[in-house]
Amino acid sequence: MKELEYPFNAVWIISNRRKIRKNLLNTNQNLIEKKIAVLGGSTTKDIVQIMELFLLNNGIKASFYESEYGMYYEDAVFENRELEAFHPDIIYIHTSNRNVASFPELTNTKEEVETLLDLQMQKFLMIWDQLLEKYSCPIIQNNFEMPLYRLFGNKDAYDYRGSINFLSRLNERFYEYANNHKDFFICDINFISADYGLKEWNDPFYWHMYKYALNVNAIPYLSFNISNIIKSIFGKNKKGMVLDLDNTLWGGVIGDDGVENIEVGPETSSGQVYSEFQEYIKLQKQLGILLNIDSKNDEKNAIKGLKHPDSVLTLNDFIEIRANWESKDRNFIEIAKSLSLLPESLIFVDDNPAERDIVNQQLPGVCAPEIGESHQYIHNIDRNGFFEVTYLSEDDLKRNVMYQENVKRIELQAKFSNYGEYLKSLEMTAVIKPFELIYNARIAQLTNKSNQFNLTTKRYSQGEIEEILYDKNYITLYGKLKDKFGDNGVVSVCIGKIDGKICHIDLWLMSCRVLKREMEYAMMDVFIHKCQQRGILEIRGYYYPTEKNGMVKSFYKMMNFDLVSEKEDETVWSYVVNDSYKEKNKYIQVEE
Repeated sequence: MKELEYPFNAVWIISNRRKIRKNLLNTNQNLIEKKIAVLGGSTTKDIVQIMELFLLNNGIKASFYESEYGMYYEDAVFENRELEAFHPDIIYIHTSNRNVASFPELTNTKEEVETLLDLQMQKFLMIWDQLLEKYSCPIIQNNFEMPLYRLFGNKDAYDYRGSINFLSRLNERFYEYANNHKDFFICDINFISADYGLKEWNDPFYWHMYKYALNVNAIPYLSFNISNIIKSIFGKNKKGMVLDLDNTLWGGVIGDDGVENIEVGPETSSGQVYSEFQEYIKLQKQLGILLNIDSKNDEKNAIKGLKHPDSVLTLNDFIEIRANWESKDRNFIEIAKSLSLLPESLIFVDDNPAERDIVNQQLPGVCAPEIGESHQYIHNIDRNGFFEVTYLSEDDLKRNVMYQENVKRIELQAKFSNYGEYLKSLEMTAVIKPFELIYNARIAQLTNKSNQFNLTTKRYSQGEIEEILYDKNYITLYGKLKDKFGDNGVVSVCIGKIDGKICHIDLWLMSCRVLKREMEYAMMDVFIHKCQQRGILEIRGYYYPTEKNGMVKSFYKMMNFDLVSEKEDETVWSYVVNDSYKEKNKYIQVEE
């Protein structure tokens, strides 16, 4: 919903929340349902209601548990049957500097200030450790915003008795805990409040009147940021950008002005703005964000622009370059198809509002953000949180290289008339093994990101994956695929739950970037061998249809399973395990 993309009208959202919610529930299909517990150190009602809207806009239908006012510590540490029965998928702890019990006084020694810090941290450590142990779900914790006033003026930041110094040191301890606990995340209200305007954020009227720790009109900005963390945890991040060229990556129209007259580089103030934007775009590659071009231009002109001596971005930074006179929505679809991604996995970045509107109208679900003037591009894209980082795996860091290698595979395939000969020529090798701790982040990420080749679309946190790893009642497999062009990383995951002599396949998924390479056959061969070793007599497979996973509707039929039952929301298949199983994989050398 366009009105829920940054920059948004916060007051309008607050005033129209009921209408927005109704509209989102009526128009959004295939919502994933999640339970979110909000433990508040201040009033949270409106925060929850606005958060629900942003989550719905990201495909997540949330139900909420809210603690009573100020009871965040008691709900976390003491027995709480209501919260236990709720069984949250995520816990959000909404605290602020209003919840700091004691600040340093002028007469305190350094040792006494350290004791104060320790006491504050002990309280939060007890909360976090209890919650992680009891609920095994991700926790989101606010850090601390800066105070309303500075007793020491500027010295407050560096004097050990200063409130700013004290809160900054508490924040550092929070960050240390986050870095050492994989399912613990910080909501950076220190940054959000500064970005909003600390004086307005900290307006004491809202605390004394309503016991809100922030300006009510700032609530959408806070709720938006929390929802970005949550949608990232559950794999709802965008995966790439599709970028215009003229007046987006450089100033001017290259076809009219010529390459020598486009604005990019240090010579003009406008050129510096576009260079800074290109630098920002190039940084996204480090996160594994896929960069692509969709421009109404002659391809030769587009290439000339990217070869400009002052261009920060080069041809090698892009996976797909579509520079032609086709409509941009058609090019966008072709780019997504070439990447084996759903169009809504990519965002469209174009300075022209008419082009953005066409993409919005023709491609429902695709974000074409309002980017403003050239000096606002970075701010408006960044604040949208399209690529919010929660888990960052090794495969993320190599994703651009992997997709560029895919382009080489496609070029090679065009040279073969026989597809089997093409597969042989790839010289594929696979590692297929039970889950290993080192790959937990990537495995959890795949379960939350994969939508097309995903038979049950069940989602798992990193903590849940770790529990399954050590549980003997499960058969687990991950699959890595290499070929002569490079390493695709972990691309397939399977989880089977053992019940007596039956193994139920809870999860079977594969990254779309290795479609049609027969990796699914290699995985099935190993999975059945594991079942034989465990004395399993029957494998039950399940397919839960969604709007996006139609490509695997016949997966189990292709694997010679027998149909047991077929309903609108579930299809069940069965395979009798015996010694006569013949391996299906022909082209991949497998290391078990």
